[in-house]
Amino acid sequence: MQISPSILSADFANLQTELDTIATADWAHVDVMDAHFVPNLTLGLPVVESLLRVSPVPIDCHLMIEDPDRWAPPYAEAGAQSVTFHVEAAADPARLAREIRAQGARASMALKPGTPFAPYEELLPELDMVLVMTVEPGFGGQAFMADQMPKVAQVREAVRRHGGEVWIQVDGGVSARTIEQCAEAGADVFVAGSAVYGAEDAAAAIGELRELAGRHAH
Repeated sequence: MQISPSILSADFANLQTELDTIATADWAHVDVMDAHFVPNLTLGLPVVESLLRVSPVPIDCHLMIEDPDRWAPPYAEAGAQSVTFHVEAAADPARLAREIRAQGARASMALKPGTPFAPYEELLPELDMVLVMTVEPGFGGQAFMADQMPKVAQVREAVRRHGGEVWIQVDGGVSARTIEQCAEAGADVFVAGSAVYGAEDAAAAIGELRELAGRHAH
């Protein structure tokens, strides 16, 4: 059970300090938004390159961008240890996943809440992780969508059928209140933004989330 705090909820003026506060996490989740694929603009490759130099934990880049076929591989090349593209935006997701892996990163496919998993199940052998969005991507602090849990369970079942080591990540509204139902449905990587950065003690929040998720280990 891995916790990946989202720096979308961090203080962007003090990112090195904010990364240090989550040193006990498994990953730092970095949301790249381009104001086209989603209605928000965050940060891009130059900032990610700077974060990679100072982060105490590996970086999990979630690219909510158009044309990931062109723009995603450079994040892997820069040293991001996990790169997630949105399948809705990818022209050739299988080739893109291979390119990300060729750069030494874990390749991950994200699904928006309205995107079904079944049409993309055949991509599983190319992937290291599937991200099931539990909010509409674009902004932090949104309410968790419990109606995405059947999709998480569906991905877990498909991973069992296919074999191989594919992680299942959930992102959006994950908190002490919602993390157990995510773990129960089959998720094993949890992105938490305000639940960690809004807490008085980030390390304690990370520990609590990990402990709650661990009650439902698969």
